[in-house]
Amino acid sequence: MSFGNMNTFIEICEKVDAVDLEGFSVNGIRVIKKVRAYREGRHGSEKWASRASFTDATDLFRIRVIPGIELNTDMLIGAEDAMFEITSIENVRGRGMYIEILARAVKPSGKSVL
Repeated sequence: MSFGNMNTFIEICEKVDAVDLEGFSVNGIRVIKKVRAYREGRHGSEKWASRASFTDATDLFRIRVIPGIELNTDMLIGAEDAMFEITSIENVRGRGMYIEILARAVKPSGKSVL
């Protein structure tokens, strides 16, 4: 994966619970890291056809490994046009250089704090 292919800026976020001034619980988003990523949308390629039977992912992201940050499926990805829930994380070829993330787009409903 060359640096030129990583042309999308994304934010890796986590959900946080906070208490407002009146004592009510408020759900929010905290940005952990902003990184460059390769983004591939779901389309009719052979690779996506084989994934279609076991995933509801809408996008694939490839990023470089971030030292000191352990990604998990409770986190979110913020791209320029949408928020994505991470459905799976995989170390590409087991080398520890790149991470492949399958994610699905989050459709906002009602009032949003994003």
